[in-house]
Amino acid sequence: MKIKPLADRVVVKPLEEESKTKSGIIIPDTAKEKSHRGEIIATGPGKYDDGKLIALNVKIGDKILYKEYSGDEFKLDGITVIILKEEDIIAIIE
Repeated sequence: MKIKPLADRVVVKPLEEESKTKSGIIIPDTAKEKSHRGEIIATGPGKYDDGKLIALNVKIGDKILYKEYSGDEFKLDGITVIILKEEDIIAIIE
């Protein structure tokens, strides 16, 4: 299914957190925190300000960090995605 968010919204596929620490300790599923990292899979055109379209600073394929309690979570073709506004994105991960 294709999805096209409106205005300055983006669709993000959450990235899985590591299940093992750097020292080799395995983290059980019950102790894992919810991921705040994701990959952008769709973007809106941007938002209008004084009649001018302001493009987004992110693009499809960017890996990002986003705020903990932001966005709305949905199932899209069996995949969990989050739709959030660009202002809820904290950083682009390189």
